[in-house]
Amino acid sequence: MSATMRSAIVIGAGVIGSSVAYEMARDGWSVTVVDKAGAPGQGSTSSSSSIVRFNYSTFAGVVLAWESFHIWLEWRAHLGAAQGEHVAEMMNLGVVMLDVPVMNIAATTELFQRVGIDYEIWNSKDLAARVPGIDVGKYWPPKSIGDAGFWEDASESIGALYTSDGGYISDPSLSAVNLADAAKRHGAHFRFKEEIVAILKSESRVLGVRLASGEELTADVLVNVAGPWSSALNKMAGVGSDFTVEIAPMRQEVHHVDAPPGMESGPMIGDLDVGVYMRSTPGGGFLVGGTEPECDDMQWIENPDQANMSRTQDLYDAQVTRAARRFPDLKVPPVAKGIAGVYDVSSDWTPIYDRSELDGFYLAIGTSGNQFKNAPGAGLIMAKLIDYVEGGGDHDTHPLVVTGSHTGLPIDLATFSRKRQRNENSSGTVMG
Repeated sequence: MSATMRSAIVIGAGVIGSSVAYEMARDGWSVTVVDKAGAPGQGSTSSSSSIVRFNYSTFAGVVLAWESFHIWLEWRAHLGAAQGEHVAEMMNLGVVMLDVPVMNIAATTELFQRVGIDYEIWNSKDLAARVPGIDVGKYWPPKSIGDAGFWEDASESIGALYTSDGGYISDPSLSAVNLADAAKRHGAHFRFKEEIVAILKSESRVLGVRLASGEELTADVLVNVAGPWSSALNKMAGVGSDFTVEIAPMRQEVHHVDAPPGMESGPMIGDLDVGVYMRSTPGGGFLVGGTEPECDDMQWIENPDQANMSRTQDLYDAQVTRAARRFPDLKVPPVAKGIAGVYDVSSDWTPIYDRSELDGFYLAIGTSGNQFKNAPGAGLIMAKLIDYVEGGGDHDTHPLVVTGSHTGLPIDLATFSRKRQRNENSSGTVMG
């Protein structure tokens, strides 16, 4: 490895790939980012609902989300962006998570207390008073809208866990552009519309990549941040035999309607009780996404390039009708409006931020959907992890612990290990 300038290829220019590139470039790496799309943030990032919330089932997950939230609040300063540069905004409108059996509020609030996140526990009267127009009926478990039980009146009411902090990022694709621009200011180069067809390696170490054009790029390290294409890259590199979790592409849809009265700038609503999450949008809109309820089939796909990227009427009807069950004044237009995308999901819904069994080949995968909010922190921990391992650290035996700059709390990266014990406490949803 060069004593003067270490080189890295980051594969993927989504929000997390661009964050990794930024952190590595400002740490002194010579960084090249390769992406098959035409600009930053055009893959899974573009179809993200960009939710910012903190209710994870692990201490490290909560700390990473809280640290990232504070970076979002100071986004322009984090980027080193000039005052005239157009940057994404943190819409800090709060988060309401309805109380359901798969969300352990006692465990969540214990983590919040340890991290220092303020919260309130609401009963149904609090919920009705604080969220305009909400139906506080308990409908658990989520049901298909074709099930007669879906339309039955509730016999019980529901409460919620509320944080005044949290919400969403105004423009997810812009946030990736912001990070890419910041990386460029530190010397990073971006290669768009380039497809990787081979990973170059020796018996024990990665050497670079071959592009579809035949050009070969060499580097000291490669970072796989390819979203739904990450599994294919792992196969090219011959890694994954020691994973304890699986990674697979999942098709998702998010739909757009007008916000119900009073919710034009309302908090994000996580409603696993009926099977959707909802948030306002700039301009009075309302995004509605699914929470993968058991009554729905999950749309696992083999090849992300062959996924149907058009919204479907059936899923629109299901998700928006569920939202209208919670907000009776929500209008459900007959014609579907929204977007489809492909997310990169792990089997325990927790990302892998780790090295691989191939020296020099690093992983920031299983991230699509629920890790958008953590992109600023993910870039930081990946840069520190790569420095640690390339400097001789044995992350598999002695996992790196990164101290959060805002909280001063430890983020044990063993939580995100490719060899971890599966996280059985996850709510099992992308949600954002």
